[in-house]
Amino acid sequence: MMKSKADEEDYWNSSKFKAFTFDDEDDEFTKLKESRQAVNSICGLVEEEEDEDEVEKVSWSGEPVGSEGISRFLSDSETGSGASASSPCVSCFLLPVSCRYLVVGQGDGVQPARAELPQDRHDAVAAVSLEKFRSLQEKLLLLDEAVGVHDGNVITAVLIYLKKSLSKEVLFRELESRQTALRHFIHYLTETLMLFPVCLHGDRQLLQYKEHLRITDENKRRDFLKSCVSLPFSPEDAGHVQDHYTLLERQIIIEATDRQAETGGKVEIFQKFPRRASILNMPLITTLYYCCFYHYAETEGTYSSPANIRQTFRIAEKQYFVTALAARAKLKAWHDVDALFTSRNWLGFTRKKSPLSFSRVADILSKNNAPVQVLQEYVGLVDDVELRVALAQKYKCHFIVISTYRDLKDRQLLLGYRGKVERGSEEERKIDELLSNPQIRWKN
Repeated sequence: MMKSKADEEDYWNSSKFKAFTFDDEDDEFTKLKESRQAVNSICGLVEEEEDEDEVEKVSWSGEPVGSEGISRFLSDSETGSGASASSPCVSCFLLPVSCRYLVVGQGDGVQPARAELPQDRHDAVAAVSLEKFRSLQEKLLLLDEAVGVHDGNVITAVLIYLKKSLSKEVLFRELESRQTALRHFIHYLTETLMLFPVCLHGDRQLLQYKEHLRITDENKRRDFLKSCVSLPFSPEDAGHVQDHYTLLERQIIIEATDRQAETGGKVEIFQKFPRRASILNMPLITTLYYCCFYHYAETEGTYSSPANIRQTFRIAEKQYFVTALAARAKLKAWHDVDALFTSRNWLGFTRKKSPLSFSRVADILSKNNAPVQVLQEYVGLVDDVELRVALAQKYKCHFIVISTYRDLKDRQLLLGYRGKVERGSEEERKIDELLSNPQIRWKN
C-alpha cells in the first residue's frame, strides 16, 4: 500500500519519544508546569488508558524480581501477553497504588507526598511513567522514596530506569551511600546475569571490584585486587584493574624499603626531606613524583626507579617530563633539570629540547623558586618575541630583555628599559655599552 507524501513526511518527522531540549531550567514557571504534568500523568493514569504503542511498559506483579520472575516476564513476552523483552530497561511500569509517591512542586523545589492508600494494596494499579523524572535530583529523590516504601519491585524498577538513564560512574557513586538500593541492584545484576549476559557490560564485575575501597589493610587489598584480575572485564577495564594491582604491589615494596631506610637514618635524602605521608594507595602520578623525588638516580632494574615505573605503566613522555621536572625543581637539583632538556644529535652537538613549551617550563621553575640564572636560560628559548619579553620582565631576567631589544635594533625601547633597571647595576652598564656601540645600526 502506497502512502501519501503528507503521511510519509509525518512518519519520518514524528517520534514516540520526547527529545531532550536545552530549555531554561531556571524558569520557575517551567519547573512548576513540569511538576504538575508529572503529577497529573501519575494520578490520571489510574483511569486513563494509554496507547501501548506510545510508551514501552513492563508489568510488575508483586513477586520478587528473581530468576523465576524474569523468566515469567520473558515467557509472557514471547506469547504476546507481556512487555517487550528486547531490553530489561523500562520507561514506564505498572505500580501498586499503595507504593506510589508523587512529586509535587512546592516553592522552589520538589517535595515527596504519599498518595491516598486503598485498604487492599492489590485493589488498584497505576502506570507510572519514569521518563518524567529528568534531572539527577529528581531521579535520586525517586530512588529514595522507592526505598522508603520497602517494596523490592518498586526499588528494582527504579534502579533499572536509573541504569538506563545515568552513566555508570554517577550511578555507582550514588549507590555507595544507599546500601539498601545497592543490595537490590547487585541482586538484580546477579539474577539477570543468567538471562542477559550480553547486556551487562561488566556491571557486576565493576561492583565487585569497587569492594576494594572497604578494605583498609594494604596486603588484603592487594590480594583482593589480584583476585579481581581474573574477572571477565572488558579489555580496557581489565588493563586498569591489572595496573591497579601492579601499582599497589609495587607501593607495598617501596614503602617497606623506604620506611626502613628512614628509620635507619643512613640515607641523606630522607634526613633532609622527611616523608610527609605513606606512598600506599596513592595515584600513579603521585607515585611517579615520589620516585622522582627520592629515587631519581636508581637504575631501571629497581621497582622504585622512575624509568621502570614509566615503562611498566606506559606513561606518556609529556606526563613523565612534567612530573620529573617538578620533582627535581623542588629539590633544587638544577643539574638534573638541565639534563632533562639536553639532547644530542648524531654529530654530537647538544641542544635544548622540550615536549612542553618553554613558557610553561619557566612557570614550573618559577613556582619552585628557581634562581634568575636558571630561569633566564629557558625564558630565552621562547620563540615568540612579545611573550619572551613579557616573561623576562615578569621573572626579572633583565639580560633577556636587553638582548632581545638589541636583536630588534630598537634603541628607543632599550633607552626606556634603562630607567627600569637598578642604577649602577651590571644591567645598566650593559645597556650603556650597547648604546655606545657604533657597529650596531639602530632602526630608530
